[in-house]
Amino acid sequence: MATCPECEFDEIETADYEEGDTFSCPECGKNLVLLAADRVEVADEEDEDLDDEDDEDLEEEGEDDDDDDEDDDEDAVEEDLDE
Repeated sequence: MATCPECEFDEIETADYEEGDTFSCPECGKNLVLLAADRVEVADEEDEDLDDEDDEDLEEEGEDDDDDDEDDDEDAVEEDLDE
């Protein structure tokens, strides 16, 4: 068992996790990372924010691709009408 460095809750079960895994403190909800069998520290929140931003960038790129497909379809319809 490990102790949360944020709230001092000392009954965090770590047996189901491996080193480097992240999880939340059951008492305060703070994100923690397992360093060793019974040692945890607060997870670096900046890294998590960067991951979220990367996901948003990918979603925006996907939306742009959809717009291009619609433009291609419209061009094809216009060509058919011209003939």
